[in-house]
Amino acid sequence: MSIRSGRRGVLVIGSALTLAACGGSSADNGVSPVAAAAGADSTVPATEPPAVLVSGLDIARGLALPAGPEPLVDLAEIRSGGPPPDGIPPIDEPNFVGAGDVDFLADNEPVLALDIDGDARAYPVQILTWHEIVNDTVAGIPVAVTYCPLCNSAVAYDRRVGGRVVDFGTSGLLWNSALVMYDRQTETLWSHFTGQGIVGELTGVELDTYPVATVSWEVWREANPGGLVLSRDTGFDRDYGRNPYPGYDDVNGDPFLFEGEVDGRFTAMTRIVGIELDGEALGVPLVTLHDRRVVTAELAGTALVLFWAPGTASALDAGDIAAGDDVGATGVFVPVAGDQELAFTASGDSFVDDETGSTWNLLGHAVDGPLAGSTLDPVEHVDTFWFAWSAFRPDTAIVDE
Repeated sequence: MSIRSGRRGVLVIGSALTLAACGGSSADNGVSPVAAAAGADSTVPATEPPAVLVSGLDIARGLALPAGPEPLVDLAEIRSGGPPPDGIPPIDEPNFVGAGDVDFLADNEPVLALDIDGDARAYPVQILTWHEIVNDTVAGIPVAVTYCPLCNSAVAYDRRVGGRVVDFGTSGLLWNSALVMYDRQTETLWSHFTGQGIVGELTGVELDTYPVATVSWEVWREANPGGLVLSRDTGFDRDYGRNPYPGYDDVNGDPFLFEGEVDGRFTAMTRIVGIELDGEALGVPLVTLHDRRVVTAELAGTALVLFWAPGTASALDAGDIAAGDDVGATGVFVPVAGDQELAFTASGDSFVDDETGSTWNLLGHAVDGPLAGSTLDPVEHVDTFWFAWSAFRPDTAIVDE
């Protein structure tokens, strides 16, 4: 399975990754607003700065650094991933269908689960793989739901910044092989992995986030029969359901355009569940969670419980996402219901608390027993690869077998 242990002394060097998802039609218009203002008629950077304020995108193109915030990163570390800005087109006007009307997802396909104040939505990874960003409004809150295939991480951000709402696009750039976004209002560059503005006007600003879980379509559907699902009606013609990165999650492979030193505790592509609270970071290798099914930990003084259940396909293994290896899915929660602290044991594909015998699903919902109808508070986490987690959180602690 793809979640096998990545403890090795030597990494196998893979062939260069072909970014099939980067190909956009000319109708997708990959020229940024600032380049257009400069009179650019292609994706080749203008040779002179435009008359408007130089943005994060222009700095990344090599134009003059304007007066303003010092970039948070060395610009030499920001690499072109191939496509121009919005060459991987975000979804700005998402359409949704009811869970009962979905006929394009296999039970084991991964979806990004987001629930804000009872507004439960699923964003199929088969769609996000080709778009990476969905600018949406959930429970009245403007959010950006994002997925980076190269680091296999999903994060949802609040799009309210300094009293205004921004919307995000794909810059075509990578930092530590992770998606770099830009906002269309200021063209500041933002790190998908940290949620920070890293180059441009809003450098140093950090976006608020909401917990996202990557679970199987079956798990989400059973928990949210009245929920909404992102539709394939995106306005773009893409081969939804196909994985353009086949074999990318090989535990002995190499990440695309990652030039940092990989922390030698694991191979670069070892799957990790990463959690950060109050500046402290913790990583749990997926193989450990797979073996135990339930892991308890403490981070920044907060008790945590991590669940793992089988039944979710890897989006980065086979050419057909539904045919990918079963890597399972995870959930991270504060193990408290009401005022009662709980301890859990895995039971089949569910979890049972020792105190009341109630049964809980992977999303932290009690579905049977005395606590039925209760929910555990979810904790923000990322299911990602070790190279990315250790690059962005080099001080991470590890829960190991």
